[in-house]
Order: sequence, then C-alpha cells, then structure tokens
Amino acid sequence: QVQPVESGGGSVHAGGSLRLSCAASGRTAFSSYAMGWFRQAPGKERDFVAAISQSGSNTYYEDSGQGRFTISRDNAKNTVYLQMNSLKPEDPAVYYCGASGLSSGNSAIASMLRQFSEYDYWGQGTQVNVSS
Repeated sequence: QVQPVESGGGSVHAGGSLRLSCAASGRTAFSSYAMGWFRQAPGKERDFVAAISQSGSNTYYEDSGQGRFTISRDNAKNTVYLQMNSLKPEDPAVYYCGASGLSSGNSAIASMLRQFSEYDYWGQGTQVNVSS
C-alpha cells in the first residue's frame, strides 16, 4: 500500500520549465516501487511520459519527451520528480504519478512500465498548462 500525491503543476509559457513532485507514503517501502509519470488531456487516453526503476539506475521516456524531460527519485525523501524543460503547446494535461510493484528482475519491465495498467497505485494528478 502506497499513496502518491503530486504537486508542482501550473501554467507556463511555451519554452518554460516546471518540476513536478510526487511524494509517496505507506507501509511498503517507497524504494520497492518503480515509479512512472503519465499524462491525460480531456477526451484522450492516459499516455506514458517517463518511468524510473526502484533504485533510479534505469529511466525510460516517451519519444517526444526525450531530451526535454528528466525523471529522478530521492528514496530518502520518498519522492519522485519530473523536470520538464522547453515545454511545448502539446504538453498541457493532467500529469499523474503511479507506483508499480513490478519486479526489477522482470525482463520485460522496460516495456511494461510504459503501460498504465501495470501500475498499482495512482495519485490524483496535477494540472500543467502551456501557453503559446
């Protein structure tokens, strides 16, 4: 059991930056979960943005975010971050933080963490708006 809570969303002009935070609490150690960020615009599916392994040694990104977004985690603070730079008009959405109990030894973990169905717990989301 873990309870993610997102923060850090807001409005920014195109080309600007935001850093989202996701703090997690619960009985199970935060370091036992892989963490991911997804986003959802009105009327659209929840799409993968980035994910990070339990130790933080492996990261995965959606193609359009590669080079602009950076996911990181601080297990001592039970927090995962998404640094978003050079924001584009197509980036606005509600951004969600999820926790996955997938084993780090799963050979398919890189692809599985791109699917929202592989996450066991979700936060309520934080809104990101980008103006032209």
